[in-house]
Amino acid sequence: MDLILLGLGLFLSLLLIPFGLPGTWAMVVAAVAFDLLGAGAHIGWLVIGVAAAIALVGEVLDVSLMARYAKQYGGSTRSAWGAVLGGLTGAIIGVPIPIVGSIIGAFAGAFVGALVLEATVHGDRDRAARAAWGAVVGRAVAAGAKVILGSLIAALLFGAALTR
Repeated sequence: MDLILLGLGLFLSLLLIPFGLPGTWAMVVAAVAFDLLGAGAHIGWLVIGVAAAIALVGEVLDVSLMARYAKQYGGSTRSAWGAVLGGLTGAIIGVPIPIVGSIIGAFAGAFVGALVLEATVHGDRDRAARAAWGAVVGRAVAAGAKVILGSLIAALLFGAALTR
C-alpha cells in the first residue's frame, strides 16, 4: 500500500510541473514522508539527496532558460529579470483559477515582465515585444525540461523504493 501511495504522489507531483507549481519539490517531500512514515521499504537519504539536487537543477534551468531566451530574442539583462520575476509572480497570481490559472499566469507574467522592463531600457516597443516573446519561448522550454527532470526524479525514487 505504501508503494501505491508513493507512486500516486509522484505521479500527481509530476502533473504539477507544467502548471508552474513545485512538483519536483513535492516529489522530494513525498520521498521523505515515505522514508519516515513507511513500514518496511525505504528509499534512503542518499537517493533523496540526489533527487533534491536534480530538483535544484530544475529550478536553475527554469530561471536561466527564461532569461536566456529573452536575451536571445534581443532583450537586455533587464528583460531577462523581468521575465523571471513576471513568470514567478504570474504563476502565483494564477493559482486561484482552477487547472490552467498558474500556466497562463506564468506565461503571461513572463511576457509582461520582459515587455515592461525592456521597454523601460530602450523605449522600442518592437524590441520589447521580441524579448517578451523570447521569454515565453524560454518558459515553455523550461517547463519541458522540468517535466523531463521530474520524470527522472520519479523513476529514481520509485525505483529505489522497489529495490529496498
